[in-house]
Amino acid sequence: MVDYHYFKSKLNRFYAKYVGNEQREVFFNIDQTFPALNTITNNFTDIKREFDNVLANAHQLPRYHDIDPGEKEISDTTAKNWNVFMLYLLGYQIQDAHSLCPTVCRLLEGIPNIIQAFFSILEPGKSIPLHEGPYIGYLRYHLGIHVPKNNPPHIIVNNQPYTWQEGEAVMFDDSWPHEVKNDSDDYRAVLIIDVLRPMPFLPKLVNRFVTNVIGRYFYGRKVIKRAKQYGKDIKPLIS
Repeated sequence: MVDYHYFKSKLNRFYAKYVGNEQREVFFNIDQTFPALNTITNNFTDIKREFDNVLANAHQLPRYHDIDPGEKEISDTTAKNWNVFMLYLLGYQIQDAHSLCPTVCRLLEGIPNIIQAFFSILEPGKSIPLHEGPYIGYLRYHLGIHVPKNNPPHIIVNNQPYTWQEGEAVMFDDSWPHEVKNDSDDYRAVLIIDVLRPMPFLPKLVNRFVTNVIGRYFYGRKVIKRAKQYGKDIKPLIS
């Protein structure tokens, strides 16, 4: 049986040759790297309104490690919670997302090469310890939805800090070591969108197959099955 983690580490070494290895970028200019995401940023007001609708009407918001046990080491570290509301994952959307966030779901359908999207909510005082994303094949976008005014939390990626602001977007390479420092007295919420990393033709082709076929089978269907416990229905968008 193939060790999936070993397989990903081999892929990471393959991709790294095309993106600068240890000199690869940390933060990215969205206009230059993935301008389609500007559509998300430009609709912040509608997205925030629908996020508030989620908080008011969602049946239950799972902790991150409830739907993805692989994140338990960084999610289940204190009595404080890191909650998520899944919007899209590898071809699946949760029916609750369509009901509560119709504008967001419509906007996500226009984003090419999207892997996943979800609202990420940290309770007051909930930090995330230093860790590395498991896969170089994607870039991560954050849109600040609700950011505490008092002592706002910040993320540190490869020793470079960034403090969220409501309505402001940032994109970074999640495979670098990063952590979240949060000593605020209010919750922090961001919209997270992962997209396939722009690369030359050969690694791009490999990345699409690994993500959309292998990743969907080994990762996506399991996470969606767990997420189904917290939503009314799961709607498959890819047969």
